[in-house]
Amino acid sequence: MMERLQKIIAAAGITSRRAAEELILAGRVTVNGQPVTELGAKADLTTDLITVDGKPVKAADKLYYVLLHKPAGYVTSLKDPQGRQLVTDLITEIGARLFPVGRLDYNSEGLLLLTNDGAWANRLMHPRHQVDKEYHVRVRGKVDLQQIKRLSAGLELEDGPVTGATVRLLKADQNNDWLSITIREGRNRQVRRMCAAVGLFVVRLRRIRYGNLTLGGLNPGEYRLLTNEEAAGLDAPPAPSARQRIKPAVPDAPPPRVARPERSKPSGSAQRRR
Repeated sequence: MMERLQKIIAAAGITSRRAAEELILAGRVTVNGQPVTELGAKADLTTDLITVDGKPVKAADKLYYVLLHKPAGYVTSLKDPQGRQLVTDLITEIGARLFPVGRLDYNSEGLLLLTNDGAWANRLMHPRHQVDKEYHVRVRGKVDLQQIKRLSAGLELEDGPVTGATVRLLKADQNNDWLSITIREGRNRQVRRMCAAVGLFVVRLRRIRYGNLTLGGLNPGEYRLLTNEEAAGLDAPPAPSARQRIKPAVPDAPPPRVARPERSKPSGSAQRRR
């Protein structure tokens, strides 16, 4: 069946569809020996020889969905020109080529998803698929109420406005305060940039929740496989937030019922890095 090249590459578990488009534009993809640089180009994996950087593209034998507790000091990428440690170095036991769903920057830690299912990753990273991502953030100095209000109301960043976050003070220390910040967008270094916009310097940032998934008892560097139910639950459209709910058209009519996703308990065995 003829399909777009970026979809074929993503479905083969090589990378996400967005990253596959970058490979095509860079001239790193060939079809039957001919470089292809147009995003609309199509091919048939069953009859055409498709390569990425000279390596044949093959259909993924098995799909994996992994929840990793990323430590600080690892790059969320498949390679790094500076030779730093990669998050994929922590999950070599699986034997499949996995790639990250979204990013956590080098100094950040916490919950990170990886997979070889390009279509699933692409849906989760699409701007329309907003899901709660909660971070515990330690900032230098004290946080005042006005800063919390500004973070909650929404901000204008250099790449455009961001919607308001759910913010609460977790712990007040003598030198550093801890905040819980929950966002639904997933821009590059978004939480750090939001904090900087209100005059807060982030000392430590840890993602502790993605949708209904949490780190559970995983230590830094450990991971577990998601169940099919957990993976499918993330893929489902999230229930609308209170700000998104439509008001009833008839005055004094009962509010519309909002379906809430069932919370699933983490399962699967944690793999300890050796």
